[in-house]
Amino acid sequence: MPINKDLIAELLKDYKSPEDLLGNEGILKQLQKAVIEKALEAEMTHHLGYEKHQRSDSKKENARNGKSTKKLRTDSGQLQVDIPRDRTSDFEPQLIAKHQRSFAGFDDRIIALYARGLSTREIQGHLKEIYDVDVSPELISHVTNAVIDEVSDWQNRPLDELYPIVYLDALFVNIKEQGHVSKKAVYLALGVNLEGHKELLGLWIEKNEGAKFWLSVITELKNRGVRDIFIACVDGLKGFAEAINSVFPKTDVQLCIVHMVRNSLKFVPWKDRKSVARDLKEIYRAVTAEKAEKQLQAFAEKWESKYPMINKSWQNHWDKVIPFFQYSPEIRKVIYTTNAIESLNMSLRRVLKNKAAFPNDDAVKKILFLALRNITKKWTMPIQNWPQAVNQFAILYPDRFNIE
Repeated sequence: MPINKDLIAELLKDYKSPEDLLGNEGILKQLQKAVIEKALEAEMTHHLGYEKHQRSDSKKENARNGKSTKKLRTDSGQLQVDIPRDRTSDFEPQLIAKHQRSFAGFDDRIIALYARGLSTREIQGHLKEIYDVDVSPELISHVTNAVIDEVSDWQNRPLDELYPIVYLDALFVNIKEQGHVSKKAVYLALGVNLEGHKELLGLWIEKNEGAKFWLSVITELKNRGVRDIFIACVDGLKGFAEAINSVFPKTDVQLCIVHMVRNSLKFVPWKDRKSVARDLKEIYRAVTAEKAEKQLQAFAEKWESKYPMINKSWQNHWDKVIPFFQYSPEIRKVIYTTNAIESLNMSLRRVLKNKAAFPNDDAVKKILFLALRNITKKWTMPIQNWPQAVNQFAILYPDRFNIE
């Protein structure tokens, strides 16, 4: 409904500067206060059944009983309003609930700042500087703790029956336990669905990264509805493949090639790094597994005397590398690297870096979940080369590939 122009003219008749309009005692603040209080008076009238100053038919009926003052945090700063009361204390305002202390999205602003990794002190300073509102650490915790129920619902939601690719990885955070700070692993499972869109399937926290706990993660995915995974892309953790195949025996476990190359180059000084990287590329760029083995042998003959650990590492992990060569170039491009989840990890680490240590597991889940809500808003397009890859999957696994 448009506002009457004569009313606007009346409000602005004494307007001389922006402070008159936007200041703490400005027109907008006064108007906001007046409208809220008028609406609350209307709610009270509806509650009692008769207008203000109108006599009640019975002395036993409820009646107005003065007002109480409440300070609200709003998007434009602090606002003091008068809340009407009734004698029996039955009145429950709808516009501003009894224990409500903020108005018009203010809590959302706290959550948005928290999701970007700002510390409690930084959030306090930001709100004071921008909105001239003082908030306590307890309030920030109260507002952000409301997210925990959302985290639980998200973590337990049903999943798709089929994810052609799932990337599994972990990052580490410092968490206080019984007065001591210890490192804990945050396990992440990033799925690619049939449409090629990324979807974080869940996050789990445990003291150490290990195959035993990964087994519980994979089992949970199955319990939440996952029937099949074509390829699981992982790092070189011992026992990882066995844990996955005990739950999904048909899944190919593919070691991240980029991880292999990166770990190999740790042993190489700068002067040889380009040459070693070029020769390693001959291995994973081979057309077939047989050709790759020949390239690995050639690599060993050239470099083993200087860098024996590189050849040993590739030999030890070779059974997790060779699944890569059975796929077409279209699929290889998708599983060549775990960049999808590493990029996610990098974004999450930027959010975590402001905290030296978290008070508990829930605090970690809370900030990661809020950060993920921001990150996943950008996941609007399928991953690169997906149309070609999904067609290849349909040919390779016609009995397992189910598109409704």
